[in-house]
Order: sequence, then C-alpha cells, then structure tokens
Amino acid sequence: MPQEQYAHRSAMQSSEGPQVYKVGIYGWRKRCLYFFVLLLMILILVNLAMTIWILKVMNFTIDGMGNLRITEKGLKLEGDSEFLKPLYAKEIRSRPGNPLYFQSARNVTVNILNEKTKVLTRLVTGPQAVEAHSQKFEVKSLSGKLLFSADDNEVVVGAERLRVLGAEGTVFPKSIETPSVRADPFKELRLESPTRSLVMEAPKGIEINAEAGNMEATCRTELRLESKDGEITLNAANIKLPRLPLASQSSTGSRQKIYELCMCSNGRLFLSQAGASSTCQINTSICS
Repeated sequence: MPQEQYAHRSAMQSSEGPQVYKVGIYGWRKRCLYFFVLLLMILILVNLAMTIWILKVMNFTIDGMGNLRITEKGLKLEGDSEFLKPLYAKEIRSRPGNPLYFQSARNVTVNILNEKTKVLTRLVTGPQAVEAHSQKFEVKSLSGKLLFSADDNEVVVGAERLRVLGAEGTVFPKSIETPSVRADPFKELRLESPTRSLVMEAPKGIEINAEAGNMEATCRTELRLESKDGEITLNAANIKLPRLPLASQSSTGSRQKIYELCMCSNGRLFLSQAGASSTCQINTSICS
C-alpha cells in the first residue's frame, strides 16, 4: 500500500474514535434466562427439602433405616415388620427374652428345599388346620426322648402313659397291640364293641385284674372263654352263677335245697337237685 493511502486511513480512524462491540443476552432473552435459573433453584430447594423429609420420616441413620438396623451379626428388625415378597434368610430369631410371632391374613407356609428346589418338607398353618408334609414326623422332649412319631408304616407313642380325654373314648377300626390297658385312678375301664365282636388274644396269656372294684363282662348272645392247651381258673371267695337253668325235680325226691352244678357235652351249665349219687345223668334232657 502506498504510504500516502496508509497515512490517510490512519488519519480517518483517529478522527472517528475507537469502536465498541456489545457481547451478551439482552431484552426478553435475558429475563427468560433469569426466570429459568430461579425456577431451577426452587426445584433444587424443594428436592432437598423432600429428601430431608423422607430421611426424617424413614428414620435413616448410619446404622440402618427405620426398624431395620445393620449389625455385625446381620440385620436386626425392631417392632412389627411386613414382607410383601419371599424372605430368604439363614436364621430368624427374636431378641433374648421376647417371643417370635409370624402373622398372616391367610396361611403361613414353611418349605424345606433341596438343591434342585424340590420341596422336601412343608409346614402349612391355615385358618382351618395345621398341615405337615414330610416323610416322618417326630415330637421329642427336652432330653431327647421320643414322645410321638408318625410315618407311612406306623405311629409310635413314646410317652409312659397315653391319655384319651374324649367323651366317646377311643375308636380303633382295626386291631390294637399293647402290653397293658388301664384306666386312671378311680376311673372305670370299658372295652366295648357296639356292633361287632370283641376279641382278645395273647400268645402267653391274658390277665384281667380289678384291684379295687368290680369286673363285668356282658354280651348280646354268647360269652366264650376258651383255652386250647391249658385251663381256665376262676379264683374268688365266692363264685356266683345266677339264672342257671334248673333241671326238673323228681316228685319223690327230697325237698332239700341242695343242688349240684352240671355241664353238658356242649358246655352248657345247669343245676340239678343233689341226691345220694350224681343226678346230672338223669337230667340230660336239658342239654338237648
């Protein structure tokens, strides 16, 4: 550029003065920006207040939340707790000296699973009944003695005494095997079969003993005492056989009231008026 033109342009710029260019947001844009910044600050404050309120209501602390506390041994719940989904835990226990309650509006079910998630044992407590599903059910005392056991083959009662408090007694649809059947002190023992027969069998013997009372055996048709290889012993101070049939008396016989006990070949017993010799053969007509 020629020196004359450069000197002329410099003279013109110096005469006009320095030019200023404005940079920024002005007008309604500036007001909108301030409004959004103010709204964002309000939302931040509201969010912070809600967070503090939730922390206060839920009782968040450094040890846990609400009734839930995190300890070295696991989780600790204080007060009532509600679980909306399944709970998986290795051990559940209450505080020392306090009971442990399981409460549900319907059923409380406890399942024991194997490695293939197959149910091995199930305990269901419902409004109608308590059900236990397992291969074997056992009840033991504190010392480890078996009190009750049940499985598919048998039911075992290991207590020293089995008491039945039902007013109608105990019903056995099939046979019962026991070494001893006795009643409580000052209570009567009754073995009864209302519609069928009552059979008592033992390989070595049957003993019926009433130490402080009477013993009574009644039946509808026949009462049979049978011993195949031994004998039947009636040991008592007085043996009474009332209502035995009386054989016909001879018109010429004495009027003494002394009778002898006779037995027919079929086992029937009857009374015959005693004489100088046996009169059982004379009155064999009662055996027919």
